[in-house]
Amino acid sequence: MSRKATKAELIDALHERSAISRKDIHALIDGLFEEIKKSILSEKAVELRGFGTFEVRIRKGRKRARNPKTGEPVSVSDHGVAVFRPGRELKVEAWKIGATGERTIDAVTSDEQ
Repeated sequence: MSRKATKAELIDALHERSAISRKDIHALIDGLFEEIKKSILSEKAVELRGFGTFEVRIRKGRKRARNPKTGEPVSVSDHGVAVFRPGRELKVEAWKIGATGERTIDAVTSDEQ
């Protein structure tokens, strides 16, 4: 699944749906990303209802890790890791995507039972 949408493609899609210029949309998206980044780096989760939550979690360090290039044993201290947890609505819609990448009609969700 190597398909991806770039920031430029998202800007174009938003431009087609609104009367806002590409330049203004670009500035808005950059501002949004910067605010999300500032919030999670100050250890505040950013919750976007219906979409998901961005946050930093602390990953415990390990005394027995290996440098993948040299094979040399190294010790890794506790460190932060940026994570995204999808919201329930996004999970339900993602569940409907089959192995081919197309949405399947026969996918069973907890909401439909």
